[in-house]
Formats: sequence, structure tokens, C-alpha cells
Amino acid sequence: MIRRLFASLALAGSVAGAQSARPPVVVASKPFGESYLLCEMFAQLLESRGMTVDRRPGLGATELAFAALRTNAIDVYPEYTGTGLLAVLHDSLTDSLAADPRRVFAHVARRFSDVYGVRWLPPLGFQNTYAIAVTERVAAEHRLRTLSDLARESASLTAGFTADFIGRPDGLAGLRGAYGLAPKAVRPLAPAVKYQALATGAVDVVDGYSTDGLLAKYRLVTLSDDRHFFPPYEAAALVSPRVATGRADAIAALSLLSGRLNETMMRDLNRRVEVDGESVHAVAASALTTLGLVGGSHMGARQMRGATRESFARYLWAQRATLGKLTLRHLALVSVALFAAMCVAIPLGLALERSRPLAETTIRALGVIQTVPNIALLAFMIPLLGVGVLPAVVALWLYALFPIVRGTFNGVRDADPEAVEAAEALGMTPRQRLVQVRLPLAAPAIMAGVRTAAVITVGTATLAAFIGAGGLGEPIVAGLSLADSRMVLSGALPAALLAVIADAALALAERFVAPAHRRARV
Repeated sequence: MIRRLFASLALAGSVAGAQSARPPVVVASKPFGESYLLCEMFAQLLESRGMTVDRRPGLGATELAFAALRTNAIDVYPEYTGTGLLAVLHDSLTDSLAADPRRVFAHVARRFSDVYGVRWLPPLGFQNTYAIAVTERVAAEHRLRTLSDLARESASLTAGFTADFIGRPDGLAGLRGAYGLAPKAVRPLAPAVKYQALATGAVDVVDGYSTDGLLAKYRLVTLSDDRHFFPPYEAAALVSPRVATGRADAIAALSLLSGRLNETMMRDLNRRVEVDGESVHAVAASALTTLGLVGGSHMGARQMRGATRESFARYLWAQRATLGKLTLRHLALVSVALFAAMCVAIPLGLALERSRPLAETTIRALGVIQTVPNIALLAFMIPLLGVGVLPAVVALWLYALFPIVRGTFNGVRDADPEAVEAAEALGMTPRQRLVQVRLPLAAPAIMAGVRTAAVITVGTATLAAFIGAGGLGEPIVAGLSLADSRMVLSGALPAALLAVIADAALALAERFVAPAHRRARV
């Protein structure tokens, strides 16, 4: 009997050890409020079942998030069937099929499994279709009730659409074909900024979602899709091939949320985050408690409802630990990328000085990298390196190369000609002249290139949050998505301060490495 008891305890211990040794489930979201909220609900639900979770909120648009999922760089994120149908599969269905949510779900679930090995879990219970919205004033002035009315008047209106909507077949491009929509101008806007732009009259029409809490806040008029262009957009958890085939525990936990949410509930949850200013973590926790999926009490839920926006100073103080960790992560990203760039760029600049016919061509080629938009370069890294720190460091390293190579090459090439001639007259070899004369004279120019690269890298590192690398870009991205200026400033101000500190510190280093006869003039 005792032997069996010890055997059972040993077996339980080995199972627990295997569970704890399993890799974390990487839960991600796209950069808008509802996606953040569903991501946090997924994460808390998994954690309540004993699983370790790695959060990667605020990834870029659909293409970025899905590319990360299909390559197992992330494990789950909330997606919508209409988005999967049109933006990922690029499928077209008959009107009768597209109007039936169950048939659309069955179609995308089968196709995603066959083509990508990705699995759709049963829908969460609500749809969140696109809502093309205008202010009450614009609706009355132009007599707008439907998208056909909007198409009729669009030549005199300015649209403010998210970048995702502009490029999607079920977005602006599709509306042009279905309705002949042709706005006077189209301005790409961040998800939360577009509502502010609409309220101030900077744009006349925006794209939104039917469950957005901000629609009610700004008292907007949503235009009817009278030609039934938009397909069903049922929300569901989309899981990676790795989880679909090897994490039955995660599948079981996430499936508990299927069919439990509805449009009214999601609209209320989104309003609490986007309008009332409650934290995503608190709203997700209270929602799961209300649904009976995690432990807690109604009193705890009511207490969490009270966590609304405080002053900016109090917010910074409350978030000091989190901001400290994000700052350290930001510094780590910048430091590693900058050091790696110096290790490559300075020797390359010296080598180019010895091979001047190749110099300008090589430096211009590096300069072309500076013209690639930051987000585009980060997106290019995902299929190669996944998401997280590694692709962010590689992208930052590439951006830092050009100013350091240019500074090194110019500094060595333009070193004091008289000093170089004197060294040559003394019988120094070319190598000796480079190491003992040119390089010390070029040190200030090299450091100037490093200073420029450091400032560029600190700023660019904020965009690393779009691929889950963390850093001070995380609160900036989240704040823009949730219309929370405190969150934006909590990331932007430390990032700006880091850039100033880095520039000042490297300015001292530049002065220190300058030759003695020049140091007095600096």
C-alpha cells in the first residue's frame, strides 16, 4: 500500500514537472482595443488552468500577426472569420454562402487547416463587422444613411482609414469595386486617432467596428451596408500549428470561452476600456469572473471597475515597476544592436578607405536600408526570424550601420593631410599610418556617426513593440490603440529622455577620444 502511494506521488511529480517544463503559450493581439482585451482574456484563462503564458500584444496588422502564427512564432491570437476569408485566403464566395456565418466558419476552418495547418477554435459568440461611420453633422448635411449614399457623395469627402483597412480586399479596395467609393482624399490613421480626427472635422468618414465603445462616445452614425458587401466577422481564437497538434491542454482551456460572449457584452467591455479608461487586465479579469471561468467574487469585479483613469503623475508612479522593466528592455535592444553595428561598421569603414573605388557604392547600398520604412523592415524579419527580440535587434542593427560606416570612412579619408604626410616622411608603412595617425584623428568623426546611430536606434526601437520585442514602444502602441494619452506619454517621454542621455554620453566620449590638440577646441 505504501509502495503504491509513493509510486502515485512519483507519477504525479513527474507529470507536474513535465507540465512546468512545457514552453509557455505565446498569446498575441493586433493593435486595437478589442483585440487587446480578448488577448488578455485568453492569457488569463490559460494561466488559471496552470499554463505559463508569454504575452505579445499589439503586433502589427493582420499580415504580421498571421505570419507570426503560421510560423509558430506566436501560438494564439483573436481573429475574425471575414478577415480570414478575404484578407488571408483571398477567397470569394457566393452571396448565399457569404451571408451564412456557420458556412463561412466551416469554409475558413477547413481551408486554414489544409493550407497552413492553423486551427480555428469554435467562435466566441459575437460578430464584429466593419462599421463605416460619420458624424451626425456630416450625415445630415450629405443625407447619408447607407454606403450607397456615401459613394454618391464621396468625391467631396475626406476619409480617415486605418492602414489595415486601406490595404485589405474587404476594406477600401473592395468598397471601391462594390460601391464605387472614391473619397476626395484618404488619410491613413491609427485606430484610436481616427475617432478624434473625425470629431474635430479633420476627416469626414472613418472605418470602425460594430462593437467599438468609441462609436457611442462620439455619437457617430454607422452607415448601412445596403449591398451586403461585408461577410460575417465572427470572432474566434486562431491557434498555431504547434498548439493545434501538440497542446490539447491549451485547446481545451481556450475552448471554454467559445459561445460565451455576445455583441452587447463585448460593446460594454470595449466601452469600459476605450471610454471609461479601465485597464485591460482588470476588465478581462472581471469578464472571466462574471462568466464563471476563473475564480473571484462580484465584489472583486466591482472593485476592478473602479480602476479608472487617474492623473498622469499617479499613473507613472503606479506603473513605475513596469516602466522600469520596459526601459531596461529598450536599453538592452539598443545596446546590443549598437554594439553589433560598431563591430561591423567600423572595420568596414576602415576597409573601404583602403578600397576607395568600392566605397561610395557600398555606403550608398547601406543608405538604401535607411529608406525602407521601419514597419516594413520589421515585417520582413518575421518569416525569417519570427517575432521577439532577435528580429528587432537585427533590424536595429541594419539601421545603425550606415551612419557609423559613413562617419568612419569620411573621418579616416579626411584625416589631417599634413599629419599624414609627416608620418609618411618618417617612413611609416600604410598600416602604421592608418592605426597610429589616421584612426586617432578620425575618432571624433567615428564617434559622431555612433552618436547619430544611437539616437536613430533609440527612436526606431519603439516600433519593435509591433513584433513583440517589448521596450518603451509597448505603452505607445497600446496607448494609441486604446486612446489613452497617459500610456502614450509613459513610453514616449522615457524614450525621448533616453535619446537625449545617449547623445550626451556619447558627446562626452567623442570629446574624450579626440586628439589632445583638438580637445581644447571642443
